[in-house]
Amino acid sequence: MLSSNEIKALVTLLDDDDFEVSYLVEKQIRELGYDVIPHLEQHWEESGLNNNIQKKLEELIHELQYDNFSTGFIKWYQGGGLDLLEGMWLLCRYIYPEVDIQKLKTDINQIYFSAWLKMRDELHPNDSIRILNAVFFDEYKFSGNTKNFHSPANSMLNQVLETRKGNPISLCVVYILVAQKLGLPVYGVNLPSLFILTYDSEHVQFYINPFNKGLLFSKKDIDQYLKQMNLEPKEMFYKPCTNIEIVRRSLLNLIVSFQKNGENEKVIELNKIYDTLNS
Repeated sequence: MLSSNEIKALVTLLDDDDFEVSYLVEKQIRELGYDVIPHLEQHWEESGLNNNIQKKLEELIHELQYDNFSTGFIKWYQGGGLDLLEGMWLLCRYIYPEVDIQKLKTDINQIYFSAWLKMRDELHPNDSIRILNAVFFDEYKFSGNTKNFHSPANSMLNQVLETRKGNPISLCVVYILVAQKLGLPVYGVNLPSLFILTYDSEHVQFYINPFNKGLLFSKKDIDQYLKQMNLEPKEMFYKPCTNIEIVRRSLLNLIVSFQKNGENEKVIELNKIYDTLNS
């Protein structure tokens, strides 16, 4: 890594009249990678820089952040998407590059511990879920964000944990992470136009809707839902889905949010990642 003064010297050349010089400077800054961002941000804050250099710095910072984000995301996907929390943390980093995964773990652990204190051995599965529901919805006040349903924040796990509001899939993710830490066999179910959960053990299966205060329902209710949607029943509508499917759907929700906000550059960037996760 170059020294701070050397990086500053490069920054001042971003506005050089010679296009070849400015092009080579940008190339060299890109090659320094993600770790150069704090230096670029420091120089961006200096009042002596003109608007053209500040604009180029903003573009370089975003490009480096996006490259780091996409590289991490694709690596997680190619590794099999084994850790759901990691996948959702990586998604958060598109908007919040500095979000700390340890902070997310701490927040999840706090909810888990509150529920664990109330759990007892040999509980019926329905009773275990009712206890978790009481902690999740009554004690921690998680709820669906119906007022700003299409806000990008609803797909950001750090924001959902902070505000206790989210969309169906982000609430399901928090619920899954807590439930599985408690040893409960709770998984995501990828229904059309709705994301829900299933408690799926060897002898018991039922369904949970965290967007509706943890409402419990049965396979017959899913049959009825699919009938109302004029859809043929498929096994995938009743069975647990993978972490990759969960994160991919969260990514799609984020893309839709940006589409509705008219943020087309973000839509293009995220569609590149989405296409990779579908390849």
